[in-house]
Amino acid sequence: MKKILVTLMVFSAVLTACKNETKTTEAQKEAKSAIANEKEKTQILKGEFLYMADAAVLKGDDFIYGVVLDSMVMKLSKKVAPFKKDDYDMIPVIVRGVIKPNLEEGWDEVLEIKEILNVSKPEETNLIKLEAKQPEK
Repeated sequence: MKKILVTLMVFSAVLTACKNETKTTEAQKEAKSAIANEKEKTQILKGEFLYMADAAVLKGDDFIYGVVLDSMVMKLSKKVAPFKKDDYDMIPVIVRGVIKPNLEEGWDEVLEIKEILNVSKPEETNLIKLEAKQPEK
């Protein structure tokens, strides 16, 4: 009788353990598929980045997006800072991000940066800056 009782307890413990293992495996599969879906939605974008105190923009050859101000934008702004000579300099970058509809006022779509792939030095251009001279007294 004791052997049967012990055998039933062991058998029920094994069944319970197997059920939990299956649930964990299913949860892991769902998590992996969610990560895969997230990666599929991301795009690699190459353009010029401009960051101001209250706004950020990524301008490419055939697009321009407002950028969601979050921790990734702050990291990117720190990486482009050494290349900026002026507050309005646009620095070439390559980022991975998700383009989302904007629910707020302003841009129709905004870019949420997920990963910073590259920051490069801007090309030197032959721009002429005009400065007004103060008359001598």
